[in-house]
Amino acid sequence: MERGQPVGWAAHTRAVDALRASYAAIPPGDTVRLAKKTSNLFRPRAEIRHGLDVSGLGGVIEVDAAGRTAEVQGMCTYEDLVDATLPHGLMPLVVPQLRTITLGGAVTGLGIEATSFRHGLPHESVLELDILTGAGELLTARPDNEHAELFSTFPNSLGSLGYATRLRIELMPIAAGVRLANLRFDDVDELLHVVGEVMKTGAHDGRHVDVMDGVVFRPGESYLVLGTFTDEPGATSDYTGQDIYYQSLRAKAADRLGAYDYLWRWDTDWFWCSAAFGAQVPAVRRVWPRRYRRSDVYHRIVRFENRYGLAARVGRWRGQPDHERVVQDVELPLERTGDFLRWFAREVPMAPIWLCPLRLREREWPLYPMHAGQAYVNVGFWGTVPIVPGAADGDVNRAIEAKVLELGGHKSLYSDAYYDRETFDRLYGGPAYRAAKERYDPGHRLTDLYDKVVGRR
Repeated sequence: MERGQPVGWAAHTRAVDALRASYAAIPPGDTVRLAKKTSNLFRPRAEIRHGLDVSGLGGVIEVDAAGRTAEVQGMCTYEDLVDATLPHGLMPLVVPQLRTITLGGAVTGLGIEATSFRHGLPHESVLELDILTGAGELLTARPDNEHAELFSTFPNSLGSLGYATRLRIELMPIAAGVRLANLRFDDVDELLHVVGEVMKTGAHDGRHVDVMDGVVFRPGESYLVLGTFTDEPGATSDYTGQDIYYQSLRAKAADRLGAYDYLWRWDTDWFWCSAAFGAQVPAVRRVWPRRYRRSDVYHRIVRFENRYGLAARVGRWRGQPDHERVVQDVELPLERTGDFLRWFAREVPMAPIWLCPLRLREREWPLYPMHAGQAYVNVGFWGTVPIVPGAADGDVNRAIEAKVLELGGHKSLYSDAYYDRETFDRLYGGPAYRAAKERYDPGHRLTDLYDKVVGRR
């Protein structure tokens, strides 16, 4: 099938039938998991003997351009979703940064991007969804039907209550291009002040703002990127070749990207993490095929290293210290973000750092209890730090967790977590989760959320 073409309802029905048959084939008492080999998570995955067949659930069912909605299968990647909506001049309200993040994954595991200061998180634009529960039931959940409890607890449940097979989502118009202003700040508090003003007014210097994010390169150098959708003609930049997007923030006060290239501006170099593989060295970049300069390729390299530890063994042979993986996204109240950034600069030798302002749209969600109406900033940092003498692997991540908790923030759960169960339940809606778990997975066929995220550390 041609990319971007809807799969249709008949194909979706067949895929759901195959999924339900695969559930029935899993021996009673065995843990139910997806039969998929790839993931955007940074946690080890257990070997799967009997998995759910989701091979037919990776497409868009249909796009209603007039109603600005789309019916989407749970395993559809945002790359394929965008391919289906952009020809209609539409996009999902929030398009996470990486092409192979799935819609179901972003809803059950949370996602974010530069439209989040206006439109919140991906699950907030879901109108209804079909979920295969741990009990093997296929249920339609909406905020106003008999499964409203499942609808509200599904976000941030990370597949521990069930898997989405179909989601009806809102869409929004996007123009042909995005005009960008890259504003430099020597003081991060000044940057955060502008963030607050844009979140209040939706504009900056009299210009409407559609998208907003930023990068901190060092304590005295940060950039806020404010973008406006535009159909005005003009030259556009290309960051899929030799030029690298995040480096352009330092070189250009203004920029313009086509809509498609803007949505995937971070994917080509996995923000800046492609540098770890040599992909930003000009000589290497010239011979590295464009089709392999993308986040899922880098993620496969990381999984290979995690499995075999070749680079770590070479480092030890050279007398270098072991390193701790620090791959996290945290949300801080806007007014405490500066405190966190100053602490991070002192305690964690890692840069650049991504900033993405956000605010929930209307309601609150029990498994990720942020406050509606509160302005937050997502702070993303991804890399490794040396384990200093006398320290242990995990110490830096634990310190980050403690600081985020002290400042009234939250941490996404796609990577390493170290909370004890009592703290985890308090931060991530333990009572609401357990009630939904008993109702929709009474046999505990799906891995418990705490066990999945923290495990037996």
